[in-house]
Amino acid sequence: MSKLDQILVLDPPVDLKFKGPFTDVVTTNLKLKNPSDRKVCFKVKTTAPRRYCVRPNSGVIDPGATVIISVMLQPFDYDPNEKSKHKFMVQTIFAPSTVSDMDSLWKEAKPDDLMDSKLRCVFELPSENDKVNDVEATKAAPVMNSAKSDSSASSVPLTASLDDPEMKKVMEKCKRLQNEMNKMTDENRQLKDEGVRMRKVPRSDHMTSNSTSLLGREASTASLPSLLVVIAAIFIGFFLGKFIL
Repeated sequence: MSKLDQILVLDPPVDLKFKGPFTDVVTTNLKLKNPSDRKVCFKVKTTAPRRYCVRPNSGVIDPGATVIISVMLQPFDYDPNEKSKHKFMVQTIFAPSTVSDMDSLWKEAKPDDLMDSKLRCVFELPSENDKVNDVEATKAAPVMNSAKSDSSASSVPLTASLDDPEMKKVMEKCKRLQNEMNKMTDENRQLKDEGVRMRKVPRSDHMTSNSTSLLGREASTASLPSLLVVIAAIFIGFFLGKFIL
C-alpha cells in the first residue's frame, strides 16, 4: 500500500523563515489547515530540538479548522554554513472516533497510515536598508516622546517633520545647481558673442579703410580732369589776351 499524501494544508508550505539578528528569540508562525471532513492528529518534529521551542507541538485539528503553530528560534551565534541545515517535519494521521491516549496512538500507528510534510529552516540577516530603518526608528523614538511632552508642539506628523528639512536641503541644492548652470550658460553665450564680434571688427575696419582709400582715389581721379581743364583754360585765356592786345 502506498503512502498517503499529506491531508493538511501548510502555510508556509516549504520554508520556515527566521529573520535576524539572532541575539533574541525569533518567532515564526506555521499555519495548519484541515480541509477534510475527519479529525486529524498532528505532531511537529525538528532535527535541532535544542534550538527551537514549538507551541503546540502536537494536537488534534477538527474538520475545516485551522491551528497556528509558533516556532521559536532560541538566541545563538549565527553561522552562515548552518542556515539550511535545520529541518522540520509535520507528521499527521487520521484520528479515530475517540482519542484517549495520543502517545499510544502514535506508537501503534502503521507506517502506511502516516502522512508527513518536510520544511526547511531559512535564516535571513537584515539588509542594509532594514538597518537604516531601525536606526531611524530608534532616533525617532526620543523625538516622539519629546513631542508628546511638549504641549506647544504642532500637530504635524513626525515623518513630515523629519522629511521636511531633508527635502528643503535637496530642493535648495537643486536650485543652486540650476542657477549655476544658467550662469555658466549665459557666460558661455557671452564668450561666443564676443568671439564673433572680435572676428568681425578687424574685417569691418579693413573694409572701411579700403573703401575710404578707394573713394579718395576715385575722388582724386575724378577731380584730376577738372583741374587740367581749369589750367588749360587759364593758359588759353592768357595767350589769347596777349595776342589780341
